[in-house]
Amino acid sequence: MNIANKLTISRICLIPVFITAALTNGVAAAWVAFAVFVIASITDYVDGRIARKYNMISAFGKFLDPLADKLLVTAALCVFVGNGLVSVWVLFIITVREFVVTGIRLVAAADGTVIAASMWGKIKTVLQLVVISLMLLPVDTGIYAELIGTLSIADILIYAVCLVTVFSGIDYLVKNVSVLKSSK
Repeated sequence: MNIANKLTISRICLIPVFITAALTNGVAAAWVAFAVFVIASITDYVDGRIARKYNMISAFGKFLDPLADKLLVTAALCVFVGNGLVSVWVLFIITVREFVVTGIRLVAAADGTVIAASMWGKIKTVLQLVVISLMLLPVDTGIYAELIGTLSIADILIYAVCLVTVFSGIDYLVKNVSVLKSSK
């Protein structure tokens, strides 16, 4: 197993640590949750960079890397839903997109094809990771201040994440509908 894939696996292993810290009361736990999430997010960039630079791109990595991202983002959104910071609809919409994309990847894999993440998928992931990191900051950044009516900056950012997520899902579906049509 190459170093890029080990970094991806480390991201998955950090998820229970993140959830535990995020669900623990106290400022220290909030900082731990933030730090673990940011470190896990950075491994997404680092593993991809290493894989490309040292020609370590593998089918395993193409499958596991986006899955690790989905698990990390879903874990954070579940914590936010539990804390009343994000609507369950946002979690549902983002999760549906991820299931659809993963389903297409699985159909393609059954036919021997590996579909890498698209540019819109990468933009979606970066936006999700940045917005979630901002929402996890345990200091008062004003992100939860009401900006428009009862909508906070955090609400607007998470709705923007949701829109980009839906758009990237539609883009992915349109570009890969042939996989579904031609599957065995």
